[in-house]
Amino acid sequence: MDRFLTTIERVGNKVPHPGIIFFILIAIVIVLSAVFGLLGTSITYQVADPISGEIETRVTAVRSLLSAEGLRFMITSPVSNFLGFGSVGVIIIAMVGVGVAEESGLIATLVRKIVLVAPRSIFTFIVVMLGVVSSIAADAGYLVLVPLGAAAFHSLGRHPLAGLAAAFSGVAAVFLVNVFVTPTDALLAAMTNDAIRLVDPAREVTLVGNLYFMIVSSLLMAVLCTLITEKIVEPHLGPYTGGVPIEPAEGMTPEQSKGLRNAGIALVVFVAVMALLTAPPNSVLRSPVTGEILSGSPFMDGLIIQISALFFAVGFAYGKGAGTIANLTQAIGMIVKTFSGLAGLIFLLLVIAQFIAFFNFTNMATVLAANLASFLQNAPINGVGYIIIFVLIIALLDILITGAVAKWAILAPVFIPLFMQLGGDPNLVLAAYRVGDSPMNVITPLNVYLGVMVGFAAKYQKDAGIGTIVSLMLPYTGILLIAWTLLLIAWYVAGLPLGPA
Repeated sequence: MDRFLTTIERVGNKVPHPGIIFFILIAIVIVLSAVFGLLGTSITYQVADPISGEIETRVTAVRSLLSAEGLRFMITSPVSNFLGFGSVGVIIIAMVGVGVAEESGLIATLVRKIVLVAPRSIFTFIVVMLGVVSSIAADAGYLVLVPLGAAAFHSLGRHPLAGLAAAFSGVAAVFLVNVFVTPTDALLAAMTNDAIRLVDPAREVTLVGNLYFMIVSSLLMAVLCTLITEKIVEPHLGPYTGGVPIEPAEGMTPEQSKGLRNAGIALVVFVAVMALLTAPPNSVLRSPVTGEILSGSPFMDGLIIQISALFFAVGFAYGKGAGTIANLTQAIGMIVKTFSGLAGLIFLLLVIAQFIAFFNFTNMATVLAANLASFLQNAPINGVGYIIIFVLIIALLDILITGAVAKWAILAPVFIPLFMQLGGDPNLVLAAYRVGDSPMNVITPLNVYLGVMVGFAAKYQKDAGIGTIVSLMLPYTGILLIAWTLLLIAWYVAGLPLGPA
């Protein structure tokens, strides 16, 4: 395993800059779209509309980027592609607050505090489990927890890239399960019910239909990620020799302690304000239509700005107490310094945005997904074999279509009725979808945060590249995919309920 991972890293790091890779991928997409466009490649399929709740029959043909329409798109869309790329705004908004928290010294002090109080025996598990739970807060785990995990491991004298891998595995490889119900669960359940109505209009799944399986999966996969980190990844990395000095694990200075007290007060005040804006009936951050908090509400839609504001508040409060921030002008300077370090990432996101937009324009991903679904629908299988093949197809598709909701909108109308006709539970199909969708997130090049991980890793290892991250994360993908599938099969064979009836 060690030789294999070393080979993957060596080969992976010899590939060009990620930006060049995506330029090459754009060229490949252009050529393939022209070929399939000339061949008239198309597919007819049914899809669940998440807005109207209706099942629609659609015919989708591959569109050539070398056609007149395609050329016009490539010439006129790059600016809107970039501006409409959600990850850009998420990163910039998040780093406003995170930058102040980091530059003021709050994050470093928190890491030191965690190192001092957290039991060493379960420290890795704590990092992974925090990553699993962070999926309720959209993309914040990628931007906050992953660098925090690397810094915490480094402070313990462990390899920081092992901490990065542990946190990244929790955030991304176990993404579609949680110990809590998330907004994504609401969307998946709604589209599942739309597909169920094709067979039985009186039947439906609930928001918590997979809750038991999700909770058990969250805990067991977190334990598994912990073992992979400590038994495979850390031994592979060996002792850290990257040159970044390890800060001594000593107690807090009076200034740091005062800063943490100020940060704690700011945290309490912030939570109190958000509670006043969210908890009372008809409050401004509840859904104006349903009154809910966790589904379709301004509270959930604005999580990233809330997280950024929280980090700014506690970071500024810490800096005032610790003496690292004198005024708002200095805090703004910290934000500007943080933004200056994002230049390479912004360029990479610019190129990735074009690739994704061009690829989506061609409709090739939709045609491939629908064809794979049609193949499975006609295959003479059922039961355990169906679960295995379905999980593998979802894992394969996740390389091309990383959005969990987008894939399910295409696949639910095919697989839900098919499994129901075999006498199966729609909740089982949804659970299998969760298993297949998550583990590939940590190695697919279309996960825009893979480039972000390279940036985080380069802080500790200057020659870190895509190969470094992929070699670290491959064990998580392979082992989780196998173990998680076996867990689902055992659950199915034992006839256990996936969630509350």
